[in-house]
Amino acid sequence: MSPNVITTPVRAMLVLGTRPEAIKLAPVARAMAASPLFEPIVVSTGQHREMLQQMLELLRVPASVELDVMRDRQELSKLTARLVDGLGDVVRAERPDVVIVQGDTTTALTGALAAFYEHIPVAHVEAGLRTGVLDNPFPEELNRRLIGRTARWHFAPTSRAAGHLKAEGVPDAEVFVTGNTVIDNLLWVLQEGTGRNHFSTGLRRVLVTLHRRENQGDKMRAMGTALRRLADRGDVEIVLPLHKSPAVREALLPELTGHAHIHVVEPLDYVDFSATLAGCDLVMTDSGGIQEEAPSLGKPALVLRTTTERPEAVEAGAARLVGTEPQVILDAAMHLLDDAAAYERMAKAGNPFGDGHATDRIVAQLAEDFGADADATPAPRPLVVTQPDGPGSYSTA
Repeated sequence: MSPNVITTPVRAMLVLGTRPEAIKLAPVARAMAASPLFEPIVVSTGQHREMLQQMLELLRVPASVELDVMRDRQELSKLTARLVDGLGDVVRAERPDVVIVQGDTTTALTGALAAFYEHIPVAHVEAGLRTGVLDNPFPEELNRRLIGRTARWHFAPTSRAAGHLKAEGVPDAEVFVTGNTVIDNLLWVLQEGTGRNHFSTGLRRVLVTLHRRENQGDKMRAMGTALRRLADRGDVEIVLPLHKSPAVREALLPELTGHAHIHVVEPLDYVDFSATLAGCDLVMTDSGGIQEEAPSLGKPALVLRTTTERPEAVEAGAARLVGTEPQVILDAAMHLLDDAAAYERMAKAGNPFGDGHATDRIVAQLAEDFGADADATPAPRPLVVTQPDGPGSYSTA
Protein backbone atom coordinates (compact mmCIF):
# COMPACT_ATOMS: atom_id res chain seq x y z
CA MET A 1 0.00 0.00 0.00
CA SER A 2 1.07 3.56 -0.58
CA PRO A 3 2.93 5.30 2.26
CA ASN A 4 1.30 8.63 1.34
CA VAL A 5 -1.28 10.37 3.46
CA ILE A 6 -4.87 9.80 2.34
CA THR A 7 -6.06 12.78 0.30
CA THR A 8 -9.46 11.40 -0.70
CA PRO A 9 -11.60 9.09 1.44
CA VAL A 10 -11.08 5.37 0.98
CA ARG A 11 -14.15 3.90 -0.72
CA ALA A 12 -14.91 0.86 1.40
CA MET A 13 -17.70 -1.44 0.19
CA LEU A 14 -19.22 -3.48 3.03
CA VAL A 15 -21.15 -6.45 1.65
CA LEU A 16 -23.78 -8.00 3.91
CA GLY A 17 -26.93 -10.00 3.48
CA THR A 18 -27.75 -11.81 6.70
CA ARG A 19 -28.62 -10.75 10.21
CA PRO A 20 -25.24 -11.84 11.69
CA GLU A 21 -23.37 -9.94 8.98
CA ALA A 22 -25.36 -6.81 9.70
CA ILE A 23 -24.65 -7.13 13.42
CA LYS A 24 -20.93 -7.66 12.97
CA LEU A 25 -20.32 -5.13 10.20
CA ALA A 26 -22.54 -2.38 11.66
CA PRO A 27 -19.88 -1.03 14.06
CA VAL A 28 -17.36 -0.94 11.20
CA ALA A 29 -19.82 0.92 8.97
CA ARG A 30 -20.68 3.40 11.73
CA ALA A 31 -17.00 4.03 12.51
CA MET A 32 -16.18 4.59 8.85
CA ALA A 33 -19.14 6.93 8.37
CA ALA A 34 -17.87 9.02 11.29
CA SER A 35 -14.34 9.21 9.89
CA PRO A 36 -13.14 11.67 7.21
CA LEU A 37 -10.76 8.95 6.00
CA PHE A 38 -13.47 6.60 4.69
CA GLU A 39 -16.52 6.59 2.46
CA PRO A 40 -18.51 3.46 3.35
CA ILE A 41 -20.73 1.89 0.70
CA VAL A 42 -23.09 -0.63 2.31
CA VAL A 43 -24.40 -3.25 -0.11
CA SER A 44 -27.26 -5.47 1.05
CA THR A 45 -27.85 -8.72 -0.82
CA GLY A 46 -31.02 -9.49 1.14
CA GLN A 47 -30.00 -13.10 1.85
CA HIS A 48 -32.09 -12.73 5.04
CA ARG A 49 -34.43 -10.32 3.31
CA GLU A 50 -37.27 -10.20 5.84
CA MET A 51 -34.90 -9.73 8.77
CA LEU A 52 -32.39 -7.37 7.26
CA GLN A 53 -34.02 -4.03 6.43
CA GLN A 54 -35.34 -3.39 9.93
CA MET A 55 -32.04 -4.62 11.37
CA LEU A 56 -30.05 -2.05 9.41
CA GLU A 57 -32.39 0.72 10.51
CA LEU A 58 -32.04 -0.29 14.16
CA LEU A 59 -28.26 -0.36 13.83
CA ARG A 60 -28.18 3.02 12.06
CA VAL A 61 -26.52 1.60 8.98
CA PRO A 62 -28.33 2.68 5.79
CA ALA A 63 -27.79 0.51 2.72
CA SER A 64 -26.45 2.30 -0.35
CA VAL A 65 -27.35 -0.58 -2.68
CA GLU A 66 -29.94 -3.32 -2.24
CA LEU A 67 -30.08 -6.45 -4.38
CA ASP A 68 -33.11 -8.70 -4.81
CA VAL A 69 -31.74 -12.18 -5.38
CA MET A 70 -33.67 -14.42 -3.00
CA ARG A 71 -36.21 -16.98 -4.17
CA ASP A 72 -38.25 -19.38 -2.03
CA ARG A 73 -36.30 -22.55 -1.16
CA GLN A 74 -33.55 -21.52 -3.54
CA GLU A 75 -30.73 -23.99 -4.19
CA LEU A 76 -27.30 -22.83 -3.03
CA SER A 77 -25.90 -23.09 -6.55
CA LYS A 78 -28.54 -20.74 -7.93
CA LEU A 79 -28.20 -18.31 -5.03
CA THR A 80 -24.42 -18.25 -5.47
CA ALA A 81 -24.71 -17.58 -9.20
CA ARG A 82 -27.21 -14.75 -8.68
CA LEU A 83 -25.06 -13.14 -6.01
CA VAL A 84 -21.81 -13.27 -7.96
CA ASP A 85 -23.58 -11.76 -10.97
CA GLY A 86 -25.34 -9.02 -8.99
CA LEU A 87 -22.38 -8.11 -6.82
CA GLY A 88 -20.09 -8.07 -9.85
CA ASP A 89 -22.30 -5.40 -11.40
CA VAL A 90 -22.17 -3.34 -8.19
CA VAL A 91 -18.38 -3.59 -7.85
CA ARG A 92 -17.88 -2.52 -11.45
CA ALA A 93 -20.25 0.41 -11.01
CA GLU A 94 -18.88 1.63 -7.66
CA ARG A 95 -15.16 0.81 -8.10
CA PRO A 96 -14.39 0.64 -4.37
CA ASP A 97 -10.85 0.67 -3.01
CA VAL A 98 -11.60 -2.29 -0.77
CA VAL A 99 -14.43 -4.79 -0.33
CA ILE A 100 -15.15 -5.89 3.26
CA VAL A 101 -16.95 -9.17 3.96
CA GLN A 102 -17.73 -10.85 7.25
CA GLY A 103 -17.81 -14.45 8.33
CA ASP A 104 -18.78 -17.39 6.17
CA THR A 105 -22.14 -16.89 4.48
CA THR A 106 -22.90 -17.27 0.79
CA THR A 107 -23.06 -13.46 0.67
CA ALA A 108 -19.54 -13.22 2.13
CA LEU A 109 -18.15 -15.79 -0.31
CA THR A 110 -19.70 -14.18 -3.35
CA GLY A 111 -18.72 -10.69 -2.23
CA ALA A 112 -15.11 -11.85 -2.02
CA LEU A 113 -15.32 -13.55 -5.41
CA ALA A 114 -16.88 -10.52 -7.09
CA ALA A 115 -14.12 -8.30 -5.69
CA PHE A 116 -11.40 -10.78 -6.70
CA TYR A 117 -12.70 -10.96 -10.26
CA GLU A 118 -12.47 -7.15 -10.49
CA HIS A 119 -9.00 -6.98 -8.86
CA ILE A 120 -10.31 -5.21 -5.74
CA PRO A 121 -8.59 -6.18 -2.46
CA VAL A 122 -10.71 -8.00 0.12
CA ALA A 123 -10.80 -7.50 3.88
CA HIS A 124 -12.25 -10.44 5.82
CA VAL A 125 -13.76 -9.68 9.22
CA GLU A 126 -13.95 -12.70 11.56
CA ALA A 127 -11.35 -14.60 9.56
CA GLY A 128 -9.73 -17.91 10.45
CA LEU A 129 -12.58 -19.84 12.06
CA ARG A 130 -12.34 -23.57 11.32
CA THR A 131 -13.94 -26.82 12.41
CA GLY A 132 -11.65 -28.97 10.27
CA VAL A 133 -14.71 -30.73 8.77
CA LEU A 134 -15.32 -29.43 5.25
CA ASP A 135 -19.08 -29.95 5.24
CA ASN A 136 -19.86 -29.14 8.88
CA PRO A 137 -21.19 -26.55 9.21
CA PHE A 138 -22.50 -26.66 5.66
CA PRO A 139 -21.71 -24.68 3.55
CA GLU A 140 -19.98 -22.27 5.94
CA GLU A 141 -16.76 -24.23 6.50
CA LEU A 142 -15.99 -24.29 2.78
CA ASN A 143 -17.06 -20.66 2.36
CA ARG A 144 -14.65 -19.31 4.97
CA ARG A 145 -11.76 -21.35 3.61
CA LEU A 146 -12.37 -20.00 0.10
CA ILE A 147 -12.66 -16.42 1.37
CA GLY A 148 -9.33 -16.93 3.08
CA ARG A 149 -7.72 -17.58 -0.30
CA THR A 150 -8.93 -14.24 -1.71
CA ALA A 151 -8.42 -11.86 1.24
CA ARG A 152 -5.63 -9.31 1.65
CA TRP A 153 -6.58 -8.45 5.25
CA HIS A 154 -7.52 -11.27 7.62
CA PHE A 155 -9.07 -9.76 10.77
CA ALA A 156 -9.05 -12.74 13.14
CA PRO A 157 -11.16 -12.58 16.31
CA THR A 158 -8.74 -14.69 18.39
CA SER A 159 -5.16 -15.91 18.34
CA ARG A 160 -6.40 -19.44 17.59
CA ALA A 161 -8.17 -18.19 14.46
CA ALA A 162 -5.00 -16.36 13.46
CA GLY A 163 -3.08 -19.61 13.97
CA HIS A 164 -5.38 -21.43 11.55
CA LEU A 165 -4.62 -18.87 8.86
CA LYS A 166 -0.87 -18.94 9.39
CA ALA A 167 -0.90 -22.73 9.31
CA GLU A 168 -2.60 -22.47 5.91
CA GLY A 169 0.18 -20.28 4.60
CA VAL A 170 -1.27 -16.79 5.01
CA PRO A 171 1.62 -14.36 5.59
CA ASP A 172 1.94 -13.07 9.14
CA ALA A 173 1.80 -9.48 7.86
CA GLU A 174 -1.73 -10.03 6.53
CA VAL A 175 -3.20 -11.51 9.75
CA PHE A 176 -4.42 -9.24 12.57
CA VAL A 177 -5.91 -10.37 15.90
CA THR A 178 -8.64 -7.83 16.63
CA GLY A 179 -11.28 -9.44 18.82
CA ASN A 180 -14.79 -9.87 17.46
CA THR A 181 -16.94 -6.95 16.35
CA VAL A 182 -20.03 -8.72 17.69
CA ILE A 183 -18.91 -7.69 21.17
CA ASP A 184 -18.55 -4.06 20.06
CA ASN A 185 -22.09 -4.04 18.72
CA LEU A 186 -23.64 -5.89 21.67
CA LEU A 187 -22.20 -3.39 24.13
CA TRP A 188 -23.36 -0.50 21.94
CA VAL A 189 -26.92 -1.83 21.75
CA LEU A 190 -27.20 -2.55 25.46
CA GLN A 191 -25.90 0.92 26.23
CA GLU A 192 -28.64 2.32 23.99
CA GLY A 193 -31.16 0.54 26.26
CA THR A 194 -33.99 0.36 23.75
CA GLY A 195 -34.58 -3.41 23.69
CA ARG A 196 -37.41 -5.40 25.31
CA ASN A 197 -36.82 -8.58 27.29
CA HIS A 198 -39.28 -11.25 26.05
CA PHE A 199 -39.22 -13.39 29.19
CA SER A 200 -42.40 -12.85 31.19
CA THR A 201 -42.16 -15.04 34.31
CA GLY A 202 -39.94 -15.51 37.31
CA LEU A 203 -39.08 -19.08 36.26
CA ARG A 204 -35.64 -20.27 35.11
CA ARG A 205 -35.28 -18.53 31.77
CA VAL A 206 -33.86 -20.48 28.82
CA LEU A 207 -33.25 -18.80 25.46
CA VAL A 208 -33.14 -21.19 22.48
CA THR A 209 -32.17 -20.60 18.85
CA LEU A 210 -32.09 -23.30 16.16
CA HIS A 211 -31.62 -22.90 12.43
CA ARG A 212 -28.56 -24.66 10.97
CA ARG A 213 -29.03 -26.64 7.77
CA GLU A 214 -27.21 -29.69 9.12
CA ASN A 215 -29.64 -29.85 12.06
CA GLN A 216 -32.84 -29.56 10.04
CA GLY A 217 -35.23 -32.46 9.62
CA ASP A 218 -35.31 -35.38 12.06
CA LYS A 219 -32.49 -33.99 14.24
CA MET A 220 -34.34 -30.74 14.80
CA ARG A 221 -37.62 -32.50 15.51
CA ALA A 222 -35.85 -34.56 18.16
CA MET A 223 -34.36 -31.39 19.64
CA GLY A 224 -37.87 -29.95 19.82
CA THR A 225 -38.95 -33.03 21.79
CA ALA A 226 -36.07 -32.52 24.21
CA LEU A 227 -37.05 -28.88 24.72
CA ARG A 228 -40.62 -29.87 25.45
CA ARG A 229 -39.43 -32.35 28.07
CA LEU A 230 -37.27 -29.61 29.60
CA ALA A 231 -40.29 -27.32 29.86
CA ASP A 232 -42.25 -30.12 31.52
CA ARG A 233 -40.12 -29.54 34.63
CA GLY A 234 -42.51 -26.73 35.49
CA ASP A 235 -39.85 -24.32 36.71
CA VAL A 236 -38.50 -23.36 33.27
CA GLU A 237 -39.65 -20.73 30.78
CA ILE A 238 -38.34 -21.24 27.24
CA VAL A 239 -38.31 -18.43 24.69
CA LEU A 240 -37.53 -19.54 21.12
CA PRO A 241 -37.39 -16.90 18.38
CA LEU A 242 -38.41 -18.99 15.36
CA HIS A 243 -36.27 -18.71 12.25
CA LYS A 244 -38.10 -17.85 9.03
CA SER A 245 -36.85 -20.98 7.27
CA PRO A 246 -39.82 -23.20 6.31
CA ALA A 247 -37.72 -26.27 7.11
CA VAL A 248 -37.08 -25.01 10.66
CA ARG A 249 -40.75 -24.21 11.19
CA GLU A 250 -41.90 -27.58 9.88
CA ALA A 251 -39.55 -29.33 12.30
CA LEU A 252 -40.16 -27.31 15.47
CA LEU A 253 -43.72 -26.02 15.49
CA PRO A 254 -45.43 -29.44 15.89
CA GLU A 255 -43.17 -30.21 18.87
CA LEU A 256 -43.35 -26.85 20.66
CA THR A 257 -46.80 -25.42 20.02
CA GLY A 258 -49.27 -25.40 22.89
CA HIS A 259 -46.97 -25.75 25.89
CA ALA A 260 -47.65 -23.19 28.62
CA HIS A 261 -43.96 -22.71 29.40
CA ILE A 262 -42.69 -22.50 25.81
CA HIS A 263 -43.05 -19.19 24.01
CA VAL A 264 -42.34 -19.50 20.30
CA VAL A 265 -42.06 -15.99 18.92
CA GLU A 266 -41.29 -14.48 15.55
CA PRO A 267 -37.64 -13.53 15.01
CA LEU A 268 -36.72 -10.75 17.41
CA ASP A 269 -35.06 -7.62 16.17
CA TYR A 270 -31.51 -7.26 17.35
CA VAL A 271 -32.15 -4.85 20.18
CA ASP A 272 -34.95 -7.03 21.61
CA PHE A 273 -32.86 -10.16 21.16
CA SER A 274 -29.95 -8.53 22.99
CA ALA A 275 -32.22 -7.54 25.87
CA THR A 276 -33.68 -11.06 25.99
CA LEU A 277 -30.20 -12.57 25.98
CA ALA A 278 -29.22 -10.26 28.82
CA GLY A 279 -32.35 -11.37 30.71
CA CYS A 280 -31.95 -15.14 30.34
CA ASP A 281 -30.31 -17.66 32.66
CA LEU A 282 -29.21 -20.22 30.08
CA VAL A 283 -28.65 -20.25 26.30
CA MET A 284 -29.18 -23.31 24.08
CA THR A 285 -28.17 -22.64 20.50
CA ASP A 286 -26.73 -23.89 17.22
CA SER A 287 -25.78 -20.34 16.26
CA GLY A 288 -22.20 -19.25 15.88
CA GLY A 289 -22.50 -15.62 16.96
CA ILE A 290 -24.42 -16.34 20.15
CA GLN A 291 -21.48 -18.46 21.34
CA GLU A 292 -19.56 -15.17 21.35
CA GLU A 293 -22.26 -12.93 22.79
CA ALA A 294 -23.38 -15.12 25.69
CA PRO A 295 -20.00 -15.14 27.52
CA SER A 296 -19.93 -11.35 27.37
CA LEU A 297 -23.02 -11.31 29.56
CA GLY A 298 -22.15 -14.25 31.81
CA LYS A 299 -24.73 -16.59 30.26
CA PRO A 300 -23.75 -20.29 30.08
CA ALA A 301 -24.23 -21.63 26.55
CA LEU A 302 -25.02 -25.17 25.46
CA VAL A 303 -24.04 -25.55 21.81
CA LEU A 304 -26.41 -27.91 19.99
CA ARG A 305 -23.96 -28.96 17.29
CA THR A 306 -21.41 -31.70 16.74
CA THR A 307 -18.62 -29.25 15.88
CA THR A 308 -17.78 -25.65 16.69
CA GLU A 309 -15.40 -23.26 15.00
CA ARG A 310 -15.35 -21.25 18.23
CA PRO A 311 -13.53 -23.63 20.59
CA GLU A 312 -12.26 -20.70 22.68
CA ALA A 313 -15.62 -20.51 24.46
CA VAL A 314 -15.47 -24.23 25.25
CA GLU A 315 -11.88 -23.99 26.46
CA ALA A 316 -12.70 -21.00 28.63
CA GLY A 317 -15.55 -22.96 30.20
CA ALA A 318 -18.22 -20.49 29.05
CA ALA A 319 -19.81 -22.92 26.59
CA ARG A 320 -20.27 -26.67 26.30
CA LEU A 321 -20.54 -28.56 23.02
CA VAL A 322 -23.31 -31.09 23.65
CA GLY A 323 -24.15 -32.38 20.16
CA THR A 324 -27.61 -33.08 18.77
CA GLU A 325 -28.82 -36.17 20.65
CA PRO A 326 -32.02 -35.22 22.51
CA GLN A 327 -31.27 -37.06 25.76
CA VAL A 328 -27.75 -35.60 25.95
CA ILE A 329 -29.17 -32.12 25.36
CA LEU A 330 -31.80 -32.61 28.05
CA ASP A 331 -29.29 -33.99 30.55
CA ALA A 332 -26.88 -31.09 29.96
CA ALA A 333 -29.60 -28.50 30.52
CA MET A 334 -30.90 -30.26 33.62
CA HIS A 335 -27.40 -30.41 35.06
CA LEU A 336 -26.85 -26.67 34.76
CA LEU A 337 -30.29 -25.85 36.12
CA ASP A 338 -29.86 -28.16 39.11
CA ASP A 339 -26.16 -27.79 39.95
CA ALA A 340 -25.51 -24.26 41.19
CA ALA A 341 -21.74 -24.72 41.33
CA ALA A 342 -21.53 -25.96 37.72
CA TYR A 343 -23.71 -23.09 36.59
CA GLU A 344 -21.59 -20.54 38.45
CA ARG A 345 -18.36 -21.85 36.91
CA MET A 346 -19.71 -21.34 33.41
CA ALA A 347 -21.29 -17.98 34.18
CA LYS A 348 -18.01 -16.60 35.53
CA ALA A 349 -15.71 -18.12 32.90
CA GLY A 350 -15.27 -14.82 31.07
CA ASN A 351 -15.27 -13.85 27.41
CA PRO A 352 -12.40 -14.95 25.16
CA PHE A 353 -13.69 -13.08 22.11
CA GLY A 354 -12.62 -9.52 22.72
CA ASP A 355 -12.80 -6.31 24.68
CA GLY A 356 -15.21 -4.22 22.61
CA HIS A 357 -12.50 -2.48 20.54
CA ALA A 358 -12.26 -4.79 17.51
CA THR A 359 -13.71 -2.12 15.23
CA ASP A 360 -11.06 0.39 16.29
CA ARG A 361 -8.31 -2.04 15.36
CA ILE A 362 -9.84 -2.91 11.98
CA VAL A 363 -10.42 0.69 10.93
CA ALA A 364 -6.98 1.79 12.16
CA GLN A 365 -5.24 -1.01 10.23
CA LEU A 366 -7.04 -0.19 7.00
CA ALA A 367 -6.32 3.50 7.46
CA GLU A 368 -2.65 2.75 8.02
CA ASP A 369 -2.37 0.49 4.99
CA PHE A 370 -4.13 2.96 2.73
CA GLY A 371 -1.64 5.61 3.80
CA ALA A 372 -3.46 7.56 6.51
CA ASP A 373 -1.62 10.04 8.67
CA ALA A 374 -0.95 8.21 11.93
CA ASP A 375 -2.11 11.26 13.87
CA ALA A 376 -5.52 11.16 12.20
CA THR A 377 -6.36 7.67 13.42
CA PRO A 378 -5.00 6.85 16.88
CA ALA A 379 -4.03 3.19 17.11
CA PRO A 380 -6.10 1.29 19.68
CA ARG A 381 -4.33 -0.65 22.36
CA PRO A 382 -3.29 -4.21 21.43
CA LEU A 383 -5.74 -6.97 22.19
CA VAL A 384 -4.65 -9.05 25.17
CA VAL A 385 -5.45 -12.69 24.51
CA THR A 386 -5.17 -15.68 26.80
CA GLN A 387 -6.41 -18.50 24.59
CA PRO A 388 -3.91 -20.88 22.94
CA ASP A 389 -2.25 -19.98 19.66
CA GLY A 390 -2.39 -22.16 16.62
CA PRO A 391 -4.73 -24.60 14.90
CA GLY A 392 -7.49 -26.46 16.70
CA SER A 393 -11.22 -26.98 16.82
CA TYR A 394 -13.77 -28.91 18.81
CA SER A 395 -15.96 -31.75 17.67
CA THR A 396 -18.14 -34.31 19.41
CA ALA A 397 -17.33 -36.80 16.65
